[in-house]
Amino acid sequence: MWNLLTLSKPNRKEDKKLITAIKTIAGFAPSNLAIYRLATLHSSKAKDIDGFRESNERLEYLGDAILGAAVADYLFKKYPFKDEGFLTEIRSRIVNRESLNKLAHKIGIASIVQYDNRNTQLQKVILGNTLEALVGAVYLDKGYLRCKKFVIDKLIQPYFDLEVVVNSESNHKSKVIEWAQRNATEIKFEITEAKRGRSREFSAEVILGGQVYGHGFGLTKKKAEQDAAEKTCVMLSI
Repeated sequence: MWNLLTLSKPNRKEDKKLITAIKTIAGFAPSNLAIYRLATLHSSKAKDIDGFRESNERLEYLGDAILGAAVADYLFKKYPFKDEGFLTEIRSRIVNRESLNKLAHKIGIASIVQYDNRNTQLQKVILGNTLEALVGAVYLDKGYLRCKKFVIDKLIQPYFDLEVVVNSESNHKSKVIEWAQRNATEIKFEITEAKRGRSREFSAEVILGGQVYGHGFGLTKKKAEQDAAEKTCVMLSI
C-alpha cells in the first residue's frame, strides 16, 4: 500500500494548492502529502500501473469506516440515554451519501478532487466519496484520535445542528409516495443507469403521472432513489 502511494507524481503547483486546502479543511498541514494526493484521485482519472488501478477507492472504504466510528462515538457520548436504534438513525442521517455530498461541497472538496470533467454529472456523486477518502487519509497520516478530532471539530459541529437532524424527516421516498397517493398520481422509481466495476454508481428517476421529476445518484439503488426523491420533494415543495 505504501509503495503505491508514492506512485502519484508530484506537481509543485498542484501540491501547494492541496496543502493549502488541507490546512483550510482540516486545520493542520499534512505530514505525508502522497496520501492526500491519492485521496483526491477519482477512478475516472486513475491509470493502470502494473495491473493496479490507482485511485481513492481504498481510502474511501477506510474513511467510510473511520467516519462512521467517529460519529458513532460522538453520538454515544452526546446522547447517553438514547437506545441503539436512535443512535443508528441519527448517524445514518449524518453520514448518508446526500449529506456527505453537501458537506463536501461546503468545505471545498470540489476544488481539489481529480476526476474526468468531461462527465458533467460525475462531480455530483463523487464529492462525498472524496470526503470519505480524505478522512481515510487523515487517519493514516495522523492516527485515529487526531482523525476523530478532525471529524467532530471540523465536520460535525460546524455543519450539523443535531436538534434539526434529530427532528428532520429523512425518508424522502415515503414523502413522495404519500404525495402521489393524496393526488391520485401514478408513481414509479426507475433505475436508469448502473456502472459496475470496483464500485457501483446508480442513477434513478422519479416518474409521476408519466413525467420525469427528480434525477438522483448513489452508490446503491436505495440511495439513488432517495436522492431522486429528495429532489422531487424540492420540485413539488413538499
